[in-house]
Amino acid sequence: MSVGTNPQNADADARVRVRAELAVHGVRTPAPLRRPDGAGPSDDGHFVLGGPGGGAGAALPVNPASPYDVRDGRVWRGGQDTGLTLTPVRRPRFYDLATADGVPYEHIARLHGDGVLATTVVQTCVRYAEADRCRFCTVEESLRAGATVAAKTPAQLAEVAEAAVRLDGVRQMVMTTGTTSGPDRGARALARSTAAVLAAVPGLPVQVQCEPPAGLGWIGALRAAGATAIGIHVEALDDAVRRRWMPGKSTVPLAAYEAAWDEAVRVFGRNRVSTYLLVGLGEDPDELIAGAGRLVDRGVYPFVVPFRPMRGTLAARDGVPAPDPELLRYVTEAVAAKLRAAGMSGADQRAGCAACGACGVLRAAGG
Repeated sequence: MSVGTNPQNADADARVRVRAELAVHGVRTPAPLRRPDGAGPSDDGHFVLGGPGGGAGAALPVNPASPYDVRDGRVWRGGQDTGLTLTPVRRPRFYDLATADGVPYEHIARLHGDGVLATTVVQTCVRYAEADRCRFCTVEESLRAGATVAAKTPAQLAEVAEAAVRLDGVRQMVMTTGTTSGPDRGARALARSTAAVLAAVPGLPVQVQCEPPAGLGWIGALRAAGATAIGIHVEALDDAVRRRWMPGKSTVPLAAYEAAWDEAVRVFGRNRVSTYLLVGLGEDPDELIAGAGRLVDRGVYPFVVPFRPMRGTLAARDGVPAPDPELLRYVTEAVAAKLRAAGMSGADQRAGCAACGACGVLRAAGG
């Protein structure tokens, strides 16, 4: 692995380096909008990070030990102004509402960044027993904390989506799910929910996320329900890493992921399919980059993000640290180069984690 800087791209490289450090170390500043638990990768505050070339959403740890702080809306490291601005995303107005039976809208779906509505349709997972649980996941912790409900109905999701679009200008929606016991692995609930949301808010781009269903026909059903994009998240491509970090999920072989990705590309189209790749699980970085290149060749967007030891995860309990920001930069820049060469951009997915980009650094690196 080489982590040197190309002198011809020194300014861009410096921006990516700062963005990688922010992604791992976070900032010393309050965040009105946070997401402390759930199925995603990070306990972050939501901001808009601006600088040369415009602004973009950024999900950053709120960390009192970070070397970065914010003064008058600008990001500083010690005595140096980084040239970046940071604006907290305000608490959305739809959070003030509740359903007729008293369920707060915030317990049904949450705002991510400045324009993404996200929900975990089924907040339980058949793999959540400690022996099977993904070591980076806290999908059931928000349920245990009373911050959500176990299963959101299609009608509830449609009601909240309509309010979020009308009151807060939400531009896309992400629906994920804990893995269910049936062969659809949660796709059935996602399809019903997508159809209901789009009946209430026609034209809203929606990404759905689930494990590879046992029957690949479910991928077509999700597209038929109106989903714009799909995430089928593998998190690591090395089987030894998968067994160590995802003992339950790793029982689904990589061949099943490959079949699901190929079917999803056939149904949704090239660059409308994505998968998470977590940097910092111990996978060889050059092998991870090569694997990301094979995904790009398949038409699948490899959304590279740093592992972060979220509160409540098995990894945090065991003291596993976040990756070195320089490692994140190295992997991100190499994967971004492959995406650019293939003409693939996260923003072109229109909905989902890759389209948002806030949890990673790929957008800053041109991916």
